Amino acid sequence: MGKNRKKRDPLPERFNSAEEAGEFWDTHSGADYEEYMQEAHFDVDLKRHSTEVRVSDELLRSVRKIARRQGVTTETLVNLWLQEKVAAKSLKP
Repeated sequence: MGKNRKKRDPLPERFNSAEEAGEFWDTHSGADYEEYMQEAHFDVDLKRHSTEVRVSDELLRSVRKIARRQGVTTETLVNLWLQEKVAAKSLKP
């Protein structure tokens, strides 16, 4: 036992929520758990960006309400509606 190893908390087998995982990693270093790490490969689309578009408060409240009823985010609903409108306009001469 020549190495000085500090005692560490056991790594939970699973976290019940993202908040719980965040709380754990806010107080623990990934360097202490390297043997559990797995190499990951993924692509990142750096070309994608977002643009701010101003809408009235009343309109935004209505859109949010509809999005909640449909079980989607406001952003998703707005993007779907815009895609539909653009597609419809593209088909017209």
